Amino acid sequence: MKFRYKHSILIGLAILSLSACVTKKYERPQLKSEGLYRDNNTTDTTTIADVQWKTLFSDTTLQSLIQQGINENLDLKQAIERIKIAEATLIQSRGALLPSLQADVNVTDNKQSQASLNFPPGININLETQTYKAQLSTSWEADIWGKLSSAKRGAYATLLQSDAAKRAVQTQLIATIANNYYTLLALDKQLAITEQTIKVRTQDVETMKALKQGAVVNGAAVVQSEANLYAAQVTLPDLKRSIKEAENALSVLVAKAPNAINRTTLDQQTPYADLQTGVSAQLLKNRPDVIAAEFGFRSAFENTNVAKAYFYPALTITATGGLSSLQLQDFFSKSIFYNLVGGLTQPIFARGANKARLKTAEANQQIAFYNFQQTLLTGGQEVSNALYAYQTASEKEATRAKQIASLTKAVDFTKELLRYSSATNYTDVLTSEQSLLTAQLSGINDRLQKLQSVVNLYRALGGGWK
Repeated sequence: MKFRYKHSILIGLAILSLSACVTKKYERPQLKSEGLYRDNNTTDTTTIADVQWKTLFSDTTLQSLIQQGINENLDLKQAIERIKIAEATLIQSRGALLPSLQADVNVTDNKQSQASLNFPPGININLETQTYKAQLSTSWEADIWGKLSSAKRGAYATLLQSDAAKRAVQTQLIATIANNYYTLLALDKQLAITEQTIKVRTQDVETMKALKQGAVVNGAAVVQSEANLYAAQVTLPDLKRSIKEAENALSVLVAKAPNAINRTTLDQQTPYADLQTGVSAQLLKNRPDVIAAEFGFRSAFENTNVAKAYFYPALTITATGGLSSLQLQDFFSKSIFYNLVGGLTQPIFARGANKARLKTAEANQQIAFYNFQQTLLTGGQEVSNALYAYQTASEKEATRAKQIASLTKAVDFTKELLRYSSATNYTDVLTSEQSLLTAQLSGINDRLQKLQSVVNLYRALGGGWK
């Protein structure tokens, strides 16, 4: 007896050791995660990814829009439904580790004729019987090689991947709403400047007509001033169309029909200034799409474990028990039956299915690894681009303010010279006015770039879901 007991223990340990050889434990793969931010060698781990989005965006109107988007956006709701699908798959994979149980109750009529019973000629007997049967049957596959456990871990990784993907949708949604909101404010400011320019140029036309009557300018100056006015007026329809389109885009993001959007002004916006990035390795835990990519790789890794286990025998134990009787009155007294069967199924020839399954799983695992690395590198690229965009926007803002101030003076000077001397002509006025309008509109774009670069940096670092 002791020998059998020890023998069983040795067999069990041998099976466990073989199982460890078949399936492997997941470890994060070696990949480049340091130094991904160009020209940024900080070792400070403080990052704006940890800042709440309501702190990053001080405009309460924008805060309200973002909250509406989080509550109602249809892409985000789809991501939540995908999480439910992954949860159902995980529950199913956990169930595979448990025995199955089926119940069956039936009554069977059996009738045999004379021919089938081989009675002598002349004897005509028909034998009819009824069998009453109720049984429970169960089946359980022992997870010797870790196939079922790997499938469960793979399903869990898929669930976590779906949850991370949902967070990635949320961070992108917040960034898209904020960027579209700032674009709308910039268009409002461009429209206001253009309308003000039209008023000034309308006055210029009247001034040129008066100067022509006074023989200060000729007819060419008058028609040039009119053309200058029309050049500003013709931009109004496109600006108004762009405003409508920006409003429509924001409406859809918050799951509403296209409509007007309540908003403040561009001048009221204050960009978040404490732009700390942390170190690039933090993308592995802060950026949702990177997290999702790792869980995708982990799921593929477990699928490879499952594919390897198919090459080894499966131990299945089945049991059946119940009641069976030819007489209904004896059903609960003389009718108990049961059986227990254990068996090993060893794949021998499966038409290459197991090899194909393993080869496919290994290729998918490699693809998932490449996607993991690519997503991380893309994150570093986006952080680097956003930082440089903020830097260049800040540099342009300071210079642009000086340019606009100088061009404003140039317009005033040339107009005065045109009225009171012959030292200039209307072409100089026209040139200075066009340059001023271009600089003013570019200044709005500089401001927009600065605001949006903060938003893009926040998203690139993984902010918005915590």
